[in-house]
Amino acid sequence: MVEIPTGQRRTRICLVRHGETEWNAARRVQGHIDIGLNENGMRQAAAAGRWLKSAGIAALYSSDLKRAWTTALAIGEAIGLTPQPVPEMRERCYGVFEGLTYAEAQQKYPEGYAAFEGRNADYAFETGESLRAMYDRVTGKLQQIAAAHPGQNVVVTLHGGVLDVINRFVRGNPLEMPRDFLIPNAGINWISTVDGRWTLESWGETAHLEEGALDELPS
Repeated sequence: MVEIPTGQRRTRICLVRHGETEWNAARRVQGHIDIGLNENGMRQAAAAGRWLKSAGIAALYSSDLKRAWTTALAIGEAIGLTPQPVPEMRERCYGVFEGLTYAEAQQKYPEGYAAFEGRNADYAFETGESLRAMYDRVTGKLQQIAAAHPGQNVVVTLHGGVLDVINRFVRGNPLEMPRDFLIPNAGINWISTVDGRWTLESWGETAHLEEGALDELPS
């Protein structure tokens, strides 16, 4: 165990991806389109809440998109907290890709899809948001949440694309680096920070789920 110098207090943040939606199952790009959880997603959200019941959570935050917010409500019911909305933790805006399956996006916008799949950090889907812009809004809010809760455990429910950039932020990896980790629906991920230094404690935990969970695409 890493020793923390006197006066420094470690903040632990549990990042929970929202439960499954019908569009997840259909491999359809959601982005800012406000899709709710399917039945399996509701079960996953409840399971995450039960898993976190004894984790000593002091605050609960959530993206305001329905799939994340509903997940947060299920967790909040289990741990006795009301979620606080953080729009900064919304999924990336995928612009012209939203509503299409990944296969349809690749067929309709081959050059754009190649930029997306190749992790071009400045590509913004014509009417959407670049990876770099999302990284800035997400990591800025993440640091604000951490600063507001020194020495406490906090939960944030959010999205696959958001988890993608947070993992890189915590590990110090470039946005362009191919993904080497899973992002399952309702997966539990623990990160922590002390004195501005971030640590990835665990990632993609699914032991609380009775059935398997879908990974974020593309990898």
